[in-house]
Amino acid sequence: MKSIAICSSASFYRQVVEIETKLLSLGYEVIIPKNARQMKASGDYDVTHYKTWFDNAADYDKKADFMRSHFAEVEKSDAILVVNNKKNDIENYIGGNVLIEMAIAFYLGKKIFILNDLPEESTYIEEIKGMLPVVLKSDLENLQLS
Repeated sequence: MKSIAICSSASFYRQVVEIETKLLSLGYEVIIPKNARQMKASGDYDVTHYKTWFDNAADYDKKADFMRSHFAEVEKSDAILVVNNKKNDIENYIGGNVLIEMAIAFYLGKKIFILNDLPEESTYIEEIKGMLPVVLKSDLENLQLS
């Protein structure tokens, strides 16, 4: 069974859980970020309840743990799926952390899928395009792992 690690802003984790269900029904093994699993288990998708490091710098160890654990999941997966919805009035948002996850996947030779169109206004669109992602045009049926 092919595995897909989902990468996205924490703001999209409710949608990530919905996408996880769809990909499972399509026969994929799906890996979602650690804090997305926590949100799913609790039913609490309010990002501010998890990003405590903004109020308490000593909590950045939590952020580091989330990052390291998902980097390891990317490494174990066959491919990644970037969920890039609208965030803060930015269409097709891909943030810094997801860009790092994409770079790790690219370096490791993993296939990179992007759910929505590319963020053409991004300051790092050149790097995103250079990783040769497959854009799914919002249709998970276009995701093909061979």
